[in-house]
Amino acid sequence: MSGATRIISSVIAMEDLGFLLGSKLSAGVVVLLSGELGSGKTALTRGIGRSLGIKDVTSPTFVISKIYHGRIPLVHVDAYRLIGQELAVFDDLDLELRIPQSVTVIEWGSGFVERLSDTFIEIDIEFGNSPDERVVTIKGIEL
Repeated sequence: MSGATRIISSVIAMEDLGFLLGSKLSAGVVVLLSGELGSGKTALTRGIGRSLGIKDVTSPTFVISKIYHGRIPLVHVDAYRLIGQELAVFDDLDLELRIPQSVTVIEWGSGFVERLSDTFIEIDIEFGNSPDERVVTIKGIEL
């Protein structure tokens, strides 16, 4: 699987990485984001959205899933509240119906994303050596 590791030093740099990633995505692509709370998953997604012509991407934590309309629609899912739930709750979101025409980003989606697609881009964000530093490992796409 192709990919790379990048050191990110600010929220703006995380959004810029998302913009670069988003510029390479097409409809039908699924992205799995993993990382602790506050690691930058939504900032990365905000950059992806910006590359698709979407402004104001926010965390979907309390609604689980948000759909944004841009050059390509962005489906942003936060599966955190679904961890430990029946898989049927995730299935009820009907995400598979939107995947072909959208870019789908799923935070905390390990164990769920496999139900939607056999192939997906995996991005893991870890805290680095300073409060603002993040180590981002990307698998499944060359940047």
